Amino acid sequence: MDKHIWRTGNQAESNGLPKENDHTNELSALERPSKTRLLSFRALTFLLLWYFFSGCTLFLNKYILATLNGNPTILGAFQMLLTATCGFIQLYFPCGMYQPFHRLNRPPGFYRHMVLVGSFRFSTVILGLVALNYVAVSFTETIKSSAPLFTVLISRFLLGEQTGIYVNLSLLPVMCGLALCSLNELSFDLIGFLAAMATNVTECVQNVYSKMLISEENFKYTPAELQFYTSVASIVVQIPVTLLLVDFKILNMSTKLLGCFVLNGVLFHFQSITAYVLMDYISPVTHSVANTAKRAFLIWLSIFMFSNPVTSLSALGTITVIVGVFLYIKAQEYDRKVIANAKHKKVRAI
Repeated sequence: MDKHIWRTGNQAESNGLPKENDHTNELSALERPSKTRLLSFRALTFLLLWYFFSGCTLFLNKYILATLNGNPTILGAFQMLLTATCGFIQLYFPCGMYQPFHRLNRPPGFYRHMVLVGSFRFSTVILGLVALNYVAVSFTETIKSSAPLFTVLISRFLLGEQTGIYVNLSLLPVMCGLALCSLNELSFDLIGFLAAMATNVTECVQNVYSKMLISEENFKYTPAELQFYTSVASIVVQIPVTLLLVDFKILNMSTKLLGCFVLNGVLFHFQSITAYVLMDYISPVTHSVANTAKRAFLIWLSIFMFSNPVTSLSALGTITVIVGVFLYIKAQEYDRKVIANAKHKKVRAI
């Protein structure tokens, strides 16, 4: 029998542990006090690893598509295939990324959730690669600067997560700062614009949905489980798409291109699983803000790597993003104190 046996979602209740108070929904439907701190050592470690693997994957994507003339659909297929393979290995060898546990049965709606997240993952990868093939990295990042706003709306709709007015206002400098960073080399193409916008939406939905599956007591998937099963579901979805979009008769696959596809897939696996691990520590909105800061960092990294000129707009945008992230953290702390005080008053009144 598989050593990773499915656990019942009501295990806490059967062990005599008290069910959580409805007041916890006022802060977040999914967050737990011990795992909502971005500034903890493990959260910061996985944040930095996520930034590193994201940069490696992004620049290798651009190299494969622009220099080696790789097919974006084939590249997406390799990414999903390698994440499924590496995810299966990490089911049995967590590498210190998460605490494995045993289950007695599958969580409710297992196949539905895996197919949905797998479809979102595949759509995000393919649409992102299409956008990268038609427009500059900076233009794609400008479109994605609106991600925190989408995440707030989707989190409220899917999770019932409420954010305070100060948190919402702190998102504005984060989004505007990334847009300023990206204005240096804007290029417009309708297909690239539509693909980048669609990527933005599917990625936000995927992240919020994944946060629910990782954190909610009825599911509690480990990062490796979510990585493996959604990758398998994504492969099933992408088979007919690959057969439809790729002309295998004219497909030219050199040894160098094949090696880059494999390396890119491994890097994409570590980018994805570090993001899943990080999701267990922070809310979807905090994850989206960290993602926006990551994009600003990657824009600056591309400037240094490719010797692009640094403009005053880029410098102003970076400072604005940093200030926005700082304001977001402070706004979160303020909201947390206000909600804690309100809960304390309610308890005393009872």
